[in-house]
Amino acid sequence: MDKNDEKVLVVAADILFKNGRWQGLKKDNLDDYVGLIKDNYQFKRRGDVETDLSLKQIIPYMLFSCGEDFFIYKYIKNAGEQRLVNNDYQLGVGGHINQEDVLGSADVLEAGAMREWDEEVHFDGNILEKKLVGILNDDSRPVEQVHLGLVYHFVGDSNNIRIKETDKMEGMLINIKELSGDNVSHSPWMNAVHRDYLKNLAK
Repeated sequence: MDKNDEKVLVVAADILFKNGRWQGLKKDNLDDYVGLIKDNYQFKRRGDVETDLSLKQIIPYMLFSCGEDFFIYKYIKNAGEQRLVNNDYQLGVGGHINQEDVLGSADVLEAGAMREWDEEVHFDGNILEKKLVGILNDDSRPVEQVHLGLVYHFVGDSNNIRIKETDKMEGMLINIKELSGDNVSHSPWMNAVHRDYLKNLAK
């Protein structure tokens, strides 16, 4: 299927921001916003919503750590998503929630997050903790304007994690104290996650 024909989960922006629009990583009242998403989501053709500012595509975005090491990855030059190719590492694993994620699932957000996780990485270990640490909004660039990130932190008991799509990406673990603006992507989402969450963990 062409990716533009996928049915992806969206929520009307005026519902999400009825109490005010924020920029960056929101870390308070997360349960209220998760409730808004679960009560008001719909599925739309991806190609029809990529430039629709009245909707936000909801993106589960998983950080992974084992001990003090965090998983990072980057797209390589023959990757399909050329707009993501650069020399900077990304922090989060994630993507759209598709309509099939709803089938038989009591929690569409968790189902979508875990499908993306399983599609992107091999992890030989146990996830000890999954927590939603923030909701990310940034309207500074066209791509981010139509997406809203649900930022999760997965804590594992093993450092045996690797990228599945090795023809598109390469990954590695890095100590949290080595994460900085010099080696992490300069995109608004990466900057917000690093500034508003990870820097505090490294202290």
